[in-house]
Amino acid sequence: MAKEAATSSELEIPGECQYAGDPAVVRPSQPTPRHTLYLSNLDDQRFLRFSIKYLYVFAAPAAAVSSDALRAALASVLVDYYPLAGRLRASDDDEGKLVVDCNAEGALFAEACLPGLTATQFLRGRARPHKSWRKLMYRVEAQSFAAVPPLVVQVTRLGCGGMILCTAINHCLCDGIGTAQFLHAWARAARARGGRGAPDADDPALPAPPFHDRRALRPRCPPRVAFTHPEYNSSCGVGVANGHGNGNEAPPSLLAHLLGQPLSPMSLTFTAAQLQRLKRQCAAPPSLINRCTSFEALAAHVWRAWVRALDPPGALRVKLLFSVNVRRRVKPELPRGYYGNGFVLGCAESTAAQLTASPARLGVRLVQEAKECVDDDYVRSMVDLLEERRGARPDLAASLVISAWTRLGLEDLDLGAGGAAHMGPLTSEIYCVFLPVVGDPDGVTVLVSVPQAAADKFQHCCLGFLKDDDDVLDAKQLMV
Repeated sequence: MAKEAATSSELEIPGECQYAGDPAVVRPSQPTPRHTLYLSNLDDQRFLRFSIKYLYVFAAPAAAVSSDALRAALASVLVDYYPLAGRLRASDDDEGKLVVDCNAEGALFAEACLPGLTATQFLRGRARPHKSWRKLMYRVEAQSFAAVPPLVVQVTRLGCGGMILCTAINHCLCDGIGTAQFLHAWARAARARGGRGAPDADDPALPAPPFHDRRALRPRCPPRVAFTHPEYNSSCGVGVANGHGNGNEAPPSLLAHLLGQPLSPMSLTFTAAQLQRLKRQCAAPPSLINRCTSFEALAAHVWRAWVRALDPPGALRVKLLFSVNVRRRVKPELPRGYYGNGFVLGCAESTAAQLTASPARLGVRLVQEAKECVDDDYVRSMVDLLEERRGARPDLAASLVISAWTRLGLEDLDLGAGGAAHMGPLTSEIYCVFLPVVGDPDGVTVLVSVPQAAADKFQHCCLGFLKDDDDVLDAKQLMV
């Protein structure tokens, strides 16, 4: 039988960060092009107007990288990634759109110390982000989203000699693939300054330089929306307010339900062996297991568990929204080194009753079908939709949103003295993040916040398929 669930408390970070002074402004170390960078409709969507905040923990001796070296490496890499040293502003020619003024104003680099916290303490309680972690990122006082520098960094030195690195990167400029590309370029520059050797420019394994131009994803003229794009449409399940399915009444919003009560961050880690077992359960017949990816199996499984835990009316149409990389799906393919937003939202949908009562393979099939429909025509149609409907937002009324940070290499960051002991988001949100597991390249940690009243049921629904596994359930695999 499985071991019983072990529970640990969230880590509330004591004290306040002690700043060495005002943040430094880090500008490119060499002159860079001065121009206005067009952002595609996939870049400046309203729901991407925020900064992605990453948190890295480096325990000693991996933290033995000086702040001076990190700043100098950042200045060096901003020569290539110069839009991150610019500023967002409203377009002069296209109402409602943002552009990047590539003016080399610079990124912000804050330094702080937190002597009352050790890397070991953080790693022991790292599974669930706590609101107190926000102090690890310098807060920029700005009157608008566009006024915040696209790149803000805080390095916090710990009492044990460890280091926490937090980065806030504007999502309008980079998606997850682009962010990983930039962070690794910065890390290579830092390693070179630390004597680990500069990369050979002729090395075929060296990643392509950043590709800035976003015009490959311009809308057509005139726009041609050829698909219904349910990821942006309102859910249209039957009304259930009176319990009798009166179609004249609006469906309830699960989002409003989520936001209207206390949330509990959940962190569930699945090993490679557990994911393989999940794939076997989702594949029917078993010969089809190789046609089911770990993402498809886990996404469908978590979606189903989420719906079961929230227990909405059976007739309500529920959706799963997830990012689909389109770099090789469009024609022609996006150039190597493209670091802008090269993804669209895939959308799987079902009634709550059908999803929860059917075998697990139904959810997998819905995810696969949602991925398969994303081709060049679909992407162009979505770009055109966003041209016609400025300000369009994804339908979140009854949707689980999954953002996969796996298989991007985000966890493999080495600044010159060793790899990170932890990588994850600064905060936990109601959308779901699939995180890589440091030291287990095929493992996945699922991080999502659910209503406290549904937390135990969500955990049970997620982990029930392992109940007969004698050797895999330990504390880190369960709600912590």
